[in-house]
Amino acid sequence: MSDHHMNRRKFLGTASCAAIGTTTFFSTLFNLGMANAAAARALESEADTANDYKALVCILLAGGNDSFNMLVPTESSAYADYATTRSNLALAPNSLLPLQPTGSNQPQLGLHPAMPEVQGLFNNGRLAFVTNVGTLVEPTNKTQFFNGSARLPLGLFSHADQIQQWQTSVPQSRSAYGWGGRMADILQSMNSNQNISMNISLSGRNVFQSGNQTAEYTIRPSGTGSVGIQGYDGTSTFDQIRTTAINSLMEQQYTDLFQKTYADVVKNAQEAHEQFSTAIGGTTVNTSFSPSNLSQSLNMVAKTIAARGSLGVSRQTFFITFGGWDHHDEVLNNQNAMLGVVSKALGEFNAAMDELGVADQVTTFSISDFARTLTSNGNGTAHAWGGNVLVMGGQVNGGQIYGTYPTLALNSPLDVGNGVLIPTLSTDEYFAELAQWFGVSNGSLTDIFPNVLNFYSPSPMPPIGFMQV
Repeated sequence: MSDHHMNRRKFLGTASCAAIGTTTFFSTLFNLGMANAAAARALESEADTANDYKALVCILLAGGNDSFNMLVPTESSAYADYATTRSNLALAPNSLLPLQPTGSNQPQLGLHPAMPEVQGLFNNGRLAFVTNVGTLVEPTNKTQFFNGSARLPLGLFSHADQIQQWQTSVPQSRSAYGWGGRMADILQSMNSNQNISMNISLSGRNVFQSGNQTAEYTIRPSGTGSVGIQGYDGTSTFDQIRTTAINSLMEQQYTDLFQKTYADVVKNAQEAHEQFSTAIGGTTVNTSFSPSNLSQSLNMVAKTIAARGSLGVSRQTFFITFGGWDHHDEVLNNQNAMLGVVSKALGEFNAAMDELGVADQVTTFSISDFARTLTSNGNGTAHAWGGNVLVMGGQVNGGQIYGTYPTLALNSPLDVGNGVLIPTLSTDEYFAELAQWFGVSNGSLTDIFPNVLNFYSPSPMPPIGFMQV
């Protein structure tokens, strides 16, 4: 595809959104066919497409979650190190929610007191934690970090860079394409409906779902989700004039390719909107969701999953941003409120997946820019590196902690200053396991994760082990 064609498409997407006042155009503009359709069709031919539905739900905790106060050591000596290092930010030991991990050699950890729903999900085997994971170009130790012999992520500790790299898993560059988008480039043609992207965003444009051939389809948490052309088919005089003009635009046979492409975008976007809205309008999800934006976004994800048959899809990704985690001040109060929102929303979404009978087909996972410094700046924390994430679903090997939970004592072999911890698991390992479960072949992993061979040799054994793949 030439740069001229791509630039023209980007221009049309921006221009049409601005002119008509809708995000739908931009959502469907790049959905022009997949570069690796043959590989996806091969996967589809081997699958029972009536039952082979899978969805990944990505929740971005934007700003950097202080995840070593989300998951806290409870064994006496480890807690003592934690309490000393965290000083006035340490949570009281009797406030921590006990976790009951399955299996042997599991660390003794407690959960933040605002997360009882997540505690229940973990103890019931529906949720797992992956610990001390972060952006890495290659395995890195403390000596290599300080002497410069290891390649480090570009813009380490920068919000803009790290939030992008968690979505791309290419930390050595500022890539415009995310790993969810690269997966869609390979797998989109598994969906019989090619008018709506495999990637659905509740948070607008994002890097995670942007591929070489694919962009996200943007919806909203309210109504029937999709946003159409404002006023189209309305009853007012102005709306009728607008509808007539748009119909003329969509029906006109242009000789100029640029104008015809614009008209096709308008037509396809409105058709996608109408199809999506009709499908969502025909679904019923009885599970109650809280009024928070995160809960309502997950409610719309549940409705979209319920409409999977009408939409003609067997693979979908969903993206939700929950921002405001950059707690340089008042971290204890802010995190207490926000982790409560996350926990309640996850509990509700898990219940909805059970209601719909698709718990084994949907996996929800968290990402965040980075963890926070273990040391306090008074009332908050600064930007750090490796941190803890969670994964939820019926095919998660739940009730376990994956990776090596680090010592939180200062000046440890992983501490590069103020409790900034070098990750011991890479985002490549974390995401590659999710991609394998989703249906990406081992042979395609390097196309999606260029650095994966620095950490994992693709095989039937998953990189970490938290998924049933």
